[in-house]
Amino acid sequence: MAQIGSAPQDFELIDMNNNKIKLSDMRGSVVFINFWATWCESCVEELPSIESLFRHLADNSSFKMITILFKDDGQRALGYMQQNGYTFPLYLNPDESAAKIFGITGIPETFIIDRKGNLRDKIIGPAAWDSPQAVASFQALMNEH
Repeated sequence: MAQIGSAPQDFELIDMNNNKIKLSDMRGSVVFINFWATWCESCVEELPSIESLFRHLADNSSFKMITILFKDDGQRALGYMQQNGYTFPLYLNPDESAAKIFGITGIPETFIIDRKGNLRDKIIGPAAWDSPQAVASFQALMNEH
């Protein structure tokens, strides 16, 4: 299981157009990884702040966002996102390898990976991702070399 301070095992995700990405492809960027589902009330409450963070940092090449749908239907989630005007990236992980690597116990759970590929933080439960403190902490991580 992924431990804070070390690099998580690599995994592969697919987006809604069947494009594949790997965590290792993101090295050199700060990576925000969030597990969520449409049936999860606290996940749904957290999504506006995730969207706001994404819009705030989307133009920064040192920041990548991955949201992973957990035990939910991709088309339902896509419809939900479209209804709410969400534009953050949505990925599927059909074999649930990412959830196993991170040791998901419930959702939402969020993991922050630094530019060197190491797990820096694990947040269980919803958070205000667009708060000034949260944005400042991402800026600080992006400025690390």
